[in-house]
Amino acid sequence: MMRLAAFLMGALLAAAQSRPPVLVELFTSEGCSSCPPADQLLIRLPRAFSGIEVIPLSEHVDYWNHLGWTDRFSSPLFSARQQDYGRLFHLENVYTPEMVVNGEVEFNGSDWMRARDAILKAAGEPRATLAISMGDVAHLQVSDVPQGVRQVDLFLAVTETNLETVPRGGENSGRTLRHAGVVRSLTSVGHFDARKTASYSADARIAINPKWPRENVRLVWFAQDRATRKIIGAATARP
Repeated sequence: MMRLAAFLMGALLAAAQSRPPVLVELFTSEGCSSCPPADQLLIRLPRAFSGIEVIPLSEHVDYWNHLGWTDRFSSPLFSARQQDYGRLFHLENVYTPEMVVNGEVEFNGSDWMRARDAILKAAGEPRATLAISMGDVAHLQVSDVPQGVRQVDLFLAVTETNLETVPRGGENSGRTLRHAGVVRSLTSVGHFDARKTASYSADARIAINPKWPRENVRLVWFAQDRATRKIIGAATARP
């Protein structure tokens, strides 16, 4: 049993290292008329880079909800996360659609050229290794943290894809909106000081709403430098 577990962990490590992961966060809203093109771009990005694992996170903010349509995917948690990035990037105001690549650069979420350049750059940077083993409890292991990183926050996002909405109000009333990588939940699963330990592990119980088709659900773990907000590693799994 121990040999099998070691083999599975090694296989997961190899898979994680074969294609560099790049986390692409899109702050969007179904109440924003400028957002559908960015939503479509986020859908296309994972298929646009054969040697890179582009991991989409569609984070629906809630500050558009008072303008005629309440986005069922929205959460104040995502608005707060965007505000945190706004302070990091010294923005006078946050906006939608905003795309953030690996926590390092932000730009209009409909800008394909900026997205391409940012993803290619991020794929070549040093990163930690994240390995996942799935069971009754998901087990995450982090190692090889890049030099200079001190405090590391670990997060687990549960995402759902192939989602569609036709708003009955607001700026997108009557339009068919399609989404991928919609973050259904975002949870902090650990924190460690990379100066004191070379590796770190954490366990998480996964709660999946039975109404969500399992084939559309993805688990996304990522490690983020607390000081710079840079994403230093990511990994995905199916529940």
